[in-house]
Amino acid sequence: MCRRARPSSIDLVKRVLLQLSGAVVAVIVLVTAIAAGVVVHAWNSTVVDTTGQVTFDRPLNIPPLADSTVTPDGVRVFDLTMQRGTTDIGRGPGTRTWGVNGSYLGPTLRAGRGEQVRVNVTNDLGETGTLHWHGMHLPAAMDGGPHQPIAPGATWSPQWTIDQPAATLWYHPHPHGATADHVYRGVAGMFLLDDPAGGPSLPDRYGIDDIPLVVQDKRFDGDQLDTGGPMFAAVGLLGDEIVVNGTPRPYLDVATERIRLRLLNASNARVYNFSFDAGLPFLLIGTDGGLLERPAPMRRIQLSPGERAEIVVALPAGTTTVLRSTAPDLGADFWQTRFSGGDDEFDVLELRAARTLAPSAPVPGEPTTPEDLGTPTVTRRIDLTGSGTIDGREMDMARLDQTVAAGATEVWEVRNSSGAIHNFHIHGTSFRVLGDGHPALSGPKDTVYIAPGHTVRLLMRFAGRPGPATPYMYHCHLLRHEDNGMMGQFVVVAPGEEPNVPHEPAAHTAVHE
Repeated sequence: MCRRARPSSIDLVKRVLLQLSGAVVAVIVLVTAIAAGVVVHAWNSTVVDTTGQVTFDRPLNIPPLADSTVTPDGVRVFDLTMQRGTTDIGRGPGTRTWGVNGSYLGPTLRAGRGEQVRVNVTNDLGETGTLHWHGMHLPAAMDGGPHQPIAPGATWSPQWTIDQPAATLWYHPHPHGATADHVYRGVAGMFLLDDPAGGPSLPDRYGIDDIPLVVQDKRFDGDQLDTGGPMFAAVGLLGDEIVVNGTPRPYLDVATERIRLRLLNASNARVYNFSFDAGLPFLLIGTDGGLLERPAPMRRIQLSPGERAEIVVALPAGTTTVLRSTAPDLGADFWQTRFSGGDDEFDVLELRAARTLAPSAPVPGEPTTPEDLGTPTVTRRIDLTGSGTIDGREMDMARLDQTVAAGATEVWEVRNSSGAIHNFHIHGTSFRVLGDGHPALSGPKDTVYIAPGHTVRLLMRFAGRPGPATPYMYHCHLLRHEDNGMMGQFVVVAPGEEPNVPHEPAAHTAVHE
C-alpha cells in the first residue's frame, strides 16, 4: 500500500498564504464594489429638482418692521432678542428653531442716512452668540463680528451713525466656529437703509410693492432640522427644500403693476440662479451696497451666500408666475459642480397678479451718481487656498493679517486657487468689481462669487473709521468654510497710529452702553 507523502511545512505555509491572499483580494474587491456603489448612489441621488412640483399653498410671511424709539438727543433705538422656539417651516409646529424677537428670523430694521442708531441686542440663546451688521459701514467695535461676543443673558448695545447710500443690508450671527449653525437655525433679518436726500422713484411701500425675500434651503430629519453635512459636499450643508421669509411653499398676491423684490441669499452654502418660469424680464436696480448707476434689463441673476439684489418686475394682470432657481454656473469641474449644488433647480415663490392692478410709475432711466472711491494707492493680493485657509493659514483671532490706512483707496486682488467654489466678503466697506462688465457686478458690492482658478479685482475705500485695536473680518461666506478657518482680519489705523495685535475677547457679560 502506497502512502501519500505529507506536505512539508513550507507547502503548508504556501497554501495558507494563497488562501489568505485570495481572501484579501476578495475583501478588496468587495470593499471597492461597495465604495463604488456608494459613490454612484451619491452621484445619482444628489441632484434636487423641484421645478413644477411645488404646491404653493401658504401666503408669504412679510417680516414686520422693527419697532424703534428716538431719544431726546436723536438716537434711533431698536431692541432685539436672540431666542429659541419652535416654528412650522414645513414639517409641523414642533421644529426647533432660533430667531430674533420671535422663534424664526427677525424683524426688518430700517433707518435713514445720517441717523444715529443704537441696537440693544440681548442673548437668550443659552450659548454665546454675536449679531453682525452685514454690509454696514461702521466702526469695527460695533461690527458684531467674532470680537464682539455676547454671553448668555447679556445685552450688547452698539451705536453708530448711518453713513452710506440707501441699500438692502442684513444681520446675522458671526461667532467664530459656529456661524453656520446659528444662521441655519434662523437668526437673521434684513436691515434697510434709506437716503433722505432722495433718489429715483421706485416702489417703496414695504410689504405691498416693496417685498423682502430671505431665501434659505433646509433639510429635515423627520420634523427637525438636519444639521449634518452631506457626503462629498465640501461646501457644507445643502438643503432640498426652500423657505422664503421662513415660509415653505409660499405665494404672494400682487396688487400693483410693478413690484420691487429685495432678494437675499441667506443660505449657508447654496448658490441660486434666479429667474421667472415664464421668462419675464426684470430690471436690476441694486446690488449689495446700493443702487446701480442705471437700471439693467435682465432675465436671470445669480447670488451666492450673503449676496443681495434688488429687482423690479412687471407682472401682466391676471397671470401667475414662479420665481425659480435654475442650475447655477459655478465655473467648477463636474465633481465640484454636482456636489456643490450646481445641478439643482428649485421653484421658490409663486407670484399671483390680480385681474386689476394698481398703476405704478415706470422705473426712471436716468443715471444715479455712484460714490467716488478715489484713486487706489495700494494693491493687496489675497489667495483663497483651501476650504479652511486664506493665504495658506487658518483664522487666528490673535493674529493681525492686514493693516489699512484710514481713508485709503485700495485694490484687492482675490484669487481662488483652491479648486473648490468660494466667495469673498469684507466687513466695514463696499467695493466695486473691476474689469467685469456684467450688470450684476456693476454696482456696489460687499460679497462676490469667485469660481475655481479665477481672480477678482476689487476697488474699495476705507472711510475714516480707525480702530487700531479692533479688527474687521474678510472671509469666504460659505459658512462651513468660514467656520473651518477661512477668514482673516485687518485693522484700520489713522496717520501715526500703530496697530495693536488683537486678542481673544471675553464675551460681554453685562449691558454695554
